[in-house]
Amino acid sequence: MTMPVASERRIGAVRRFNRFYTRQIGLLRKTYLGSPYSLGEMRVLYEIAHGDALTASDIARALDLDAAYLSRVLRKFEKRGLITRTTSDRDARRSHLTMTGRGQRMFAPFEQRTHQQIGAVLVKLQPADQTRLIAAMETIESLIEESREAAAEPEHGFILRQPRHGDFGWIVQRHAELYAQEYGWTEPFEGLCAQIVADFVNNHDPKLDRCWIVDRNGENAGSVMLVKDSPGVARLRLLLVEPDARGLGLGARLTEECIRFARAAGYKKIVLWTHSNLTAARRVYQNASFRLVRSERHKSWSRPVISEHWELDL
Repeated sequence: MTMPVASERRIGAVRRFNRFYTRQIGLLRKTYLGSPYSLGEMRVLYEIAHGDALTASDIARALDLDAAYLSRVLRKFEKRGLITRTTSDRDARRSHLTMTGRGQRMFAPFEQRTHQQIGAVLVKLQPADQTRLIAAMETIESLIEESREAAAEPEHGFILRQPRHGDFGWIVQRHAELYAQEYGWTEPFEGLCAQIVADFVNNHDPKLDRCWIVDRNGENAGSVMLVKDSPGVARLRLLLVEPDARGLGLGARLTEECIRFARAAGYKKIVLWTHSNLTAARRVYQNASFRLVRSERHKSWSRPVISEHWELDL
């Protein structure tokens, strides 16, 4: 497949915008907004302040930071009493980072200055132009995020990407077909899947909701959704891997992507609903440290089933 080529004019336009915006936000200054820290260090503090007991790995992934550099920054913050580490109750190898009272007092004024700085830019624009500016920023974010996901190093020839036109219909169709073939589930199950997809499409908030498609040389091979369930709680929905793509760890990869996104979005918990006969999916959830909290016997889709509710604290 021929890769697209960027012209010199377009490369120059992006570089010009980068120079303009880095000047606007003060990226080239030694410290950020008069604080004792660089912009990079303040971004680390922002993640800790707004996250929920994040680990160093969570922050490194969210900010794409070198582990050695991040380790030095975190030691600096600990030495100054801005953050503290607490060993995880579930995994002694992991430590959760939280901001101390001293750290919160130091960080709060600079958080307020950031709001004031952005507000000073927006107030110079008419409301319609503010809307155009935000829409342009969201377009930049969306396009670059999609290209990043598509450019990720493929595993067994697969990549994860965001949905395109037609993908949501494919999700409903393949769930209906596969679950009818493998479990004998009838039309009401297809209706349930269609309703879940419709709710996602009609209520999608890109900051809190996400859908991933497994792409294999232009053909769909799997999918999953993560959506807001309630304040602080996300719900994993419609995990699917095509039969000829199973056994390659794609279910685990999709679940890991949901967990990574949920942590970055500030969720405190992920919940999901599955059934006892979906053994492969249940194994994926167990390996990802989800725990079964409740099960119920009932008859759905023309078959007796045992539905299960699972949770993962983040």
